[in-house]
Amino acid sequence: MAAQGIADSNADALAYFRSLDHGEMDEATLRAFVAEAGPALSFLTGVDAIRLTMMPDYPDYYEDRPGAKTGGRSLDNELFDFGTLGLWKDRVFAHGPAPRMMLRETPLGGGSGVVDPAELQRRETEDLRGWGQALVGRLLKACLDRGIEPVLGCSGYRLSLDQGRVTGAIVERGGEQETISARNGVILATGGFEWNDALKHAFLRGPLEAPASPPTNRGDGLKMAMAAGAGLGNMTSAWWVPTLAIPEAQWQSGETRNMPVLIERTLPHGIMVNRTGKRFCNEAANYSALAGAFHAFDPATYDYPNLPAYLIFDSHYRERYPLSSIMPGAPLPDWVAQADTLAELATQIGVDATNLPATVNRFNDQAEQLDDRDFGRGKTGYDRFYGDRSRDGAAATLGGLTKAPFYAVEIRMGALGTNGGAKTNAQAQIVDVDGAPIAGLFGAGNVISAPTGSVYAGAGGTLGPALTFGYIAGRAAARRVNQ
Repeated sequence: MAAQGIADSNADALAYFRSLDHGEMDEATLRAFVAEAGPALSFLTGVDAIRLTMMPDYPDYYEDRPGAKTGGRSLDNELFDFGTLGLWKDRVFAHGPAPRMMLRETPLGGGSGVVDPAELQRRETEDLRGWGQALVGRLLKACLDRGIEPVLGCSGYRLSLDQGRVTGAIVERGGEQETISARNGVILATGGFEWNDALKHAFLRGPLEAPASPPTNRGDGLKMAMAAGAGLGNMTSAWWVPTLAIPEAQWQSGETRNMPVLIERTLPHGIMVNRTGKRFCNEAANYSALAGAFHAFDPATYDYPNLPAYLIFDSHYRERYPLSSIMPGAPLPDWVAQADTLAELATQIGVDATNLPATVNRFNDQAEQLDDRDFGRGKTGYDRFYGDRSRDGAAATLGGLTKAPFYAVEIRMGALGTNGGAKTNAQAQIVDVDGAPIAGLFGAGNVISAPTGSVYAGAGGTLGPALTFGYIAGRAAARRVNQ
């Protein structure tokens, strides 16, 4: 950031996180994340395990808080040549066409989404990939170059213990159990539990019906840690995100894929309403924090009135913007409702047919004045970042729903992953219910209680802590800090 003329410091970062904390952050682990993030990136860059570029215009999600920055803290992966992986290139998990763009070239990263066709063809011919494929591919290549080959097809079951020390892991492969011994310790990095119904019902604060992550995140590592006596933290929360179910898109194991709704809800000519046909939030707000609105509970009806919600948009929207992967002008699937009037649309989707037209009329009046007096949509740089950036100011996200026909899709609450799990200390050691380290056991990623608590403070809010605590855990295990 300094090279780009953007001032930042550990003190600013800590002030920013602390301003968002509601008591779930552990001071020691937060400090460890902030202090070690830079060294982790330097180490990984030095061994060519990552190649990242700063995104100078990508804002923190809460620009009004102490220590916030209007850009520079979020990083993008450079393209990676998958041909260098040899046979391993087809073993990297994929869920659709390989991404040939970098994040900063897409609307999600503030780009146009347009790359010269000849350049795109070159990237496809050479199998150059961006996004998470680039991140995972380059990390995998760094492992393979050092003779480290992942063992595939394993699910975690339990940890091996000898006199209170973790000495290995019991895994299930091909229907049988086997024990893998570990001299220096075991690092759990198995992801969250968002696809495990029993764990979700036991721990989460509200419904998580449509996770956006792969369905292998079933809490294996969490159960391993719990069985070894691990303490838990932040178990009620997740990296929440509104999602859109795509019935015709399925994971390899048959589950319906749920796509994060990041851009669609922020664009002009669209709003979200609940079952009563009323708006209930600033649609352009931070997707993770937005769960608070979806999880509002009505004690009178003993229900969640904002679940499911509906994205309502008009023909201006349809003519200009994509809906997930459906481009303007492309045929609409059956799961997109449409009608010539708002009252007819309301009847189709089962919301109040009097309230919906009134809600749209009220929103249209405020959009025309570029002043959302009800929920403040468009007031922050973040609100406008995911909107139509060809329009100035609040117009990037505010625009009336005035042109028939009108459309609707159902929105449910999902997550990028859960963010509660085994509690750690600042050295990534998993601790027991009394706070003492469990000898030989470390953790990183969504299997542990997130160092930043429930706060998704900016783009990369999951990956940054995961990479950093992976680095901390690896160094700690190598030093055998809890021998």
